[in-house]
Formats: sequence, C-alpha cells, structure tokens
Amino acid sequence: MKKSLILTLALFAAVLLSCGESKNENLNKDMSNIGKGVVDSTIAKIKAANPGVEISEAMAAGVEQAAQQWKANYGTEADFSAFCVENYAATPEKRKELFDRLSVAFEAMWGGYNKMNVELKKPLHLDGAPLTQTDYILGAYDPSGHLTEDLYSNKIAFLTILNFPFYTLEEKEARGAAWSRLEWAYARMGDIFTPEPPAAVKQMVADAEMKAESYIAEYNIMMGHLVNENGKKLFPEDMKLLSHWNLRDEIKSNYASVPDNIEKQRMIYKVMLHIVEQTIPKEVINNPEYDWAPYANTVTKGGEVFEATPETDRRYAVLLEQFKAQQAVDKYTFTYPDAISRAFEGSMQIKQSDIENMFVEYISSPKVKEVAAMIAQRLGRSLEPFDIWYDGFKSRSSVSEDLLTAKTKALFPTAEAFDKAIPSMLVKFGFPAAKAASLGDAIIVEAARGSGHAWGASSKDDLARLRTRLSKGGMDYKGFNIAVHELGHNVEQTISMRDVDYYILNGVPNTAFTEANAFVFQKRDLQLLGYGKADAAQARMTELDIFWGSYEIMGVALVDMKVWKWMYANPEATPGQLRDAVVSIAKEVWNQYYEPVLGGKNSPLLGIYSHMINSPLYLANYPFGHIIEYQLEKYYAGKDWTKEVMRIYALGNLTPQQWMMEATGEKISTAPMLEK
Repeated sequence: MKKSLILTLALFAAVLLSCGESKNENLNKDMSNIGKGVVDSTIAKIKAANPGVEISEAMAAGVEQAAQQWKANYGTEADFSAFCVENYAATPEKRKELFDRLSVAFEAMWGGYNKMNVELKKPLHLDGAPLTQTDYILGAYDPSGHLTEDLYSNKIAFLTILNFPFYTLEEKEARGAAWSRLEWAYARMGDIFTPEPPAAVKQMVADAEMKAESYIAEYNIMMGHLVNENGKKLFPEDMKLLSHWNLRDEIKSNYASVPDNIEKQRMIYKVMLHIVEQTIPKEVINNPEYDWAPYANTVTKGGEVFEATPETDRRYAVLLEQFKAQQAVDKYTFTYPDAISRAFEGSMQIKQSDIENMFVEYISSPKVKEVAAMIAQRLGRSLEPFDIWYDGFKSRSSVSEDLLTAKTKALFPTAEAFDKAIPSMLVKFGFPAAKAASLGDAIIVEAARGSGHAWGASSKDDLARLRTRLSKGGMDYKGFNIAVHELGHNVEQTISMRDVDYYILNGVPNTAFTEANAFVFQKRDLQLLGYGKADAAQARMTELDIFWGSYEIMGVALVDMKVWKWMYANPEATPGQLRDAVVSIAKEVWNQYYEPVLGGKNSPLLGIYSHMINSPLYLANYPFGHIIEYQLEKYYAGKDWTKEVMRIYALGNLTPQQWMMEATGEKISTAPMLEK
C-alpha cells in the first residue's frame, strides 16, 4: 500500500509540477519552475533537521505539492526550501496541533465570508421590492474572491499543502476504509489548496452565474393569459408559474381529477417546447399584458393581434456565457482541466463516464416499459411525452390539491409561520423533541423571490437558510411540498456541520447526498398534514415513484452532459448554433430512450430544465441522489429512520462509496432499483 501511495502521488506530481527539466509552456507563467533537485534536497534537509523521527512518504508528497504551486513571487528556491524545513510538522503531536489551529482559522474565514455572501445576495434571493442595478452589482460581488490568493501570499496555503498533502480520488477509495476519522480529516484538509484561478476569473464566473440566476428567476409564464385553440382560458387569472419548476409541478397536479386536466397538461407541454426551441414570444415572458395561444403561437393585446417577437436564442446566450466563464477557469485548474471533470471527478468525486454508463443502463432497462405499461393502465390511455412527470404513484395524487392548499395556507400564511413550525414538524417525523428544537433553532425560513433553495451555514455558529416561494394568501401545497424538500436539505446541512467530530469533515460527499435526504423528507410531506404513515401498498407506490422520477431526470442529465461536451468541441459556437445543438441533442436522447415509451418522436422536452442554464452540470446530482435515496429507503425499512438520519449524516464528507458503505454496508449501485 505504501508503494501505491508513492506511485499515486508521484503521478500527481508529474502531472502538476513543471520541473526544471521539463517545462509546460501553457503553465509556466502561472506555476512554479522549482525543479526536482530542489524538492529532493529539501526532503533531505527535513530529514536531517528531525533526527530520530520517522518521516513518512506523505512528507515527500507535501514538499512536491508545495513546489508545484510555488511561484517566483513567493520567494526564491532557497526561500522555498527554508520554508519547508521550518514549517514541517515532524511528529504526530505537532501535526495534530497544526491541524486544530488551521481548522479554527478556516471555520472563522469561511463562516464569515458566507455570512457576507448571504447579506449581499438577499435582494436577489428574497421576495421584496423590484430589483435595481445596484442589487445586481452587489449580488454578483464575491467578497471572498481574493481569499485564496491572500492565503497563498501569506503562506497559509503552503503550510497546509506541506503538512496535509492531496490524495487522488483513487487513493482515497483504496485507503479510506482503513483510515481513522482523523486521517480522513487530514485527507480533506489536503483537498483545500488545489490549483485555482485568480480572483478576476472567479469574478467572471460569479458574474455569469448571477446573470443566469436572474434570467431564470424572472422567467414566469402568465397561465391565466394562455388560451387554447378555441380561445378558452383554462387556468386561474392570477396564476403565474416559474419555468421550469412550477410548470412541471402544474403538470403533476393535473393527474388529480380536476377540470380540463389533460388539456392543461398538453398546453403546458406546448409552452415548454416553445421555451426550449426559443419560439416563445418574448413579450409573454413575465408579462400579464398579453394573451398567448401556444398552439398557434399567436399573441393578442386587448383583443387585437399583436406582432410578437420570438425570444430566439437568449436562453442559450446565457448558457454560452456560463461556458465562456468556465473556459477561462480551465487553464488554471489543471488538476481538473475542464468544467466536466471539475463537476464530476472534482465535486461529485466520481467519473463522468461512470455516471453516464450508470444512467444509460438504468433508462435502457426493460423495467422502464413495465412501469410505463402500469402507468398507461392507471391512466386509461396511451402515454404522452409529458407523462415523464407522472405523479400518480404519490399518495398525494389521490387527495384534492385544493384541500391540501387550504390546509397549508391556513397553517403557513407567512414564511415565519413555517419557521416556527419546524420543531413540531420534525417531532411528527420522529425526531426527539430536544433534537427537533435544536434543529429548528439552527434554521431560518425566508420568502424567496424565485423558486427557493436551501443555503447551508459554513460555520457551526451560523444558521442554515430555507428560502421558499409563497403564493398570494400563504403557502400553497406546491410551495409546501418544495419547502419540505428544502427542509430536508437544511436538516442535513445542520447535522453534517454541527454533529461531525472534525469541522474539516463537515458536509456530504457531494450534493447528491443532500438531495437524497431532501427527497426522503419531501415524500413524507403528507404526514405533516395529518395523513399518517404510508402502508405497504403506499410503500410500493413510493418505490415506483422513485423509479419513474429517476427515469425522467437521468435523461435530462444526459442532455446536460452531452451539451457541455458539444460546447467544448465547438468553443466558438454562437448562441443560435448552441440552441440548435441543444434541441438536436435533446431530440436524440428522447428518440433513443423515451420515444419508445412515451411517444412524441423528435421531442426536445428534455432540454426544458432551468438547471441547464443557471446551474452548470448540476443535474446529474438529482438522479444520483435518487439512487442514493432508494438505497437509504431500503436501509431505513423497519428502522427508526430519523435516528439513522442523525447517525448517517454525521459521517460528514467521505468519498461517496465510503460514505455509503459506512451508512448502509453496501456500495452505490443502480442494481437495487432495477430489481423486480
């Protein structure tokens, strides 16, 4: 195993280090030219300065990795060598003391900057007055933009790298099962200072992300102004739905027995196609002054036909700006040389190809057609493309949404009312009263401008934030269902921050793991409204719901991944060319994996998700989260699931497979979901 460690770290060094003997012209201007001879002599000096102390192989890795990032402006070769000799923590006691001091410092810095970020973005995230240019400017500002640069300049970064070297994903997977909790914490500290872009590039990314977020946050469809082929309006006058989330949820709600339900679903489907293809008239977006007939794609104002203008390609111009920002990052983060590797090998800690293969295996499974046949039988008709969001496996689908909304509006007229109810809701789920109270104290609920989200704390003394959208008169059922999902995130965020044994291990392996807990909470939302626990039949329906939901989102994630591959293959593409490519890719995936089940040949429906625009390469986390959720639900069966949540999410940020092994005793796989 020691040879494996040496080989892995040596390979890492070979990739990252521009040695004196072999220089990479693309990296030299930003990276060190400290040669192998200096590294070797420095290691020898450390050994000489610590006679009788066993110097581990990891020490050599720390010196090599510090050399990889030591630029000329940090000092000479002699300065580098002297720094390493002086600051190497040679004994376990010294290393632990250094680890503790750094942990306190990082929590103070990261926690403080997170609080600033929250305040600066409040106007953009929270419901309130119309946004001004100042709000956009402040919201796009990243107060921690220069933090990493400062930590390199003052040598804190090099102090960390030297004593807590980076381990590759392969090394963590190979060695992690034998590591102690402290060794895991040391390994996670080694992840902190891998190469990053300079502050100006990070700000470019923040600007692109904020523009995309603002674009999506204001993308509302005025449902009361949609008319069918006969000129009839099917939706309430004041209904305003955000794309794509609320449009999708409105399709789901119409699986209940309500007037014009299938016609409403077909109309929303048509609206979605216009959004993806950018044939939607820009005048009808977030604007109640016009009536729009989606089938004919005609617009009227005051009863008179209005010559509307298609949105054309704005959606894809926003996406392209995200891509250009990530391209600017690429040349600096050569550990993960493109946005795809950063999203998967870096953030998710799993190879993109492995995820893609897992998803393709799943959506190609014969079980898909079996479940589809069951849905068609339940609906009494052939399936249509929008049935990708079939919601009838959920127990809520048999309950009138009007009744549910009446309950939720009475219980939660304001965000504050939901906030105050969190402890009692958690007790209903089964959390001990004391734990429910402490979790409630650690979470604050605020009314969102957009669809809502959960924003975790970055220090143990800060709060997790639940942002949820409230409709007129209080929280409707759709909003409540989403809020319970976000509550699942907040509970995970709080437990994995406050209950881990080492601060540096806070969090989960990747966002799929927090999504899994959010799904677990969300599917139990009716318990909070007094509908009791699911029986065996309902449990079976829950399994089918997870299966069908995974089938849906895996296709969307495949489109997202393929679009980013296309952008890297066509970096000079125009927004119009990108639009055509997205539509083509969405149709290709649909025809191969969805048209045989749902019909609708050449449907670009899989391109509708807003995440593709404002959350680059995030979508794969959702189906990955479903896989994890399913395994957790199987594990929770017959157990006190809230007790297990408290135990499992206190494991913190291990690698995905190690986390799942310690949580359930099994590795992550789609196999359990594909069982008969």
